[in-house]
Amino acid sequence: MRLGALRTAKGQRPLTLTDTFQIEIVTPDKMVVKDVAEEAQIPGKNGYLGILPGHAPLITELAVGEISYRNHDITHHLAVAWGFAEVLPDKVTILAETAERSDEIDAKRAQQAKERAEQRLKSGSTDVDYARAENALQRAECRLQVCEKK
Repeated sequence: MRLGALRTAKGQRPLTLTDTFQIEIVTPDKMVVKDVAEEAQIPGKNGYLGILPGHAPLITELAVGEISYRNHDITHHLAVAWGFAEVLPDKVTILAETAERSDEIDAKRAQQAKERAEQRLKSGSTDVDYARAENALQRAECRLQVCEKK
């Protein structure tokens, strides 16, 4: 028997299982996404998390990476850097330092940022903040990866 065909009692309307959840992605500047999703992948601090409707509640720190979510057979991609995600069974809220849709990313600028970060890391100079340069490289590479998925 199909799950959607279950009935609460004879003659009543069928029970429906929620097959979507609300997804909101917010930065300090704006609401980037307010949509419905069937599934999502988010870059947690300790690796990527797959989210489906009905997911157990959790809060996680975000890393630099790609957020993808699917809605009506269309997959949306965003580059995100740091923040937090709250996952509830029917809603995912992402508070990110930065989040950019694939069509908002300037590939040329991202490539230039990548090259600058690589030059800093290869310089060997004691004046270079290596942690900051590594973060810049990671963000630029993520932006380029997401940009290719337009």
